[in-house]
Amino acid sequence: MSGEKDVARLTAWVSGRVQGVGFRWWTRCRALELELVGSARNLPDGRVEVIAEGAEEHCQQLLSLLRSPSSPGSVDQVIEHWSPPQGGLAGFVEK
Repeated sequence: MSGEKDVARLTAWVSGRVQGVGFRWWTRCRALELELVGSARNLPDGRVEVIAEGAEEHCQQLLSLLRSPSSPGSVDQVIEHWSPPQGGLAGFVEK
């Protein structure tokens, strides 16, 4: 990862038809391409929670991809939350 000053943690809650359509796998692939670490997991209410840490610019790119029509399924809304990185993450996993 790049210098600490431009490292961020993105938490995004994605709603719509995003479970059972390969959304977590697709998100993992995009995150790995962007050299981000974190996870994507299904929530009981039908949303997918995405946690990504890495270069802030790469997190922004992932957020744009989550909102793009190229994602699997059908995204209705993405709620984002930015915070300082917490570390302790390795790779990008589907939960």
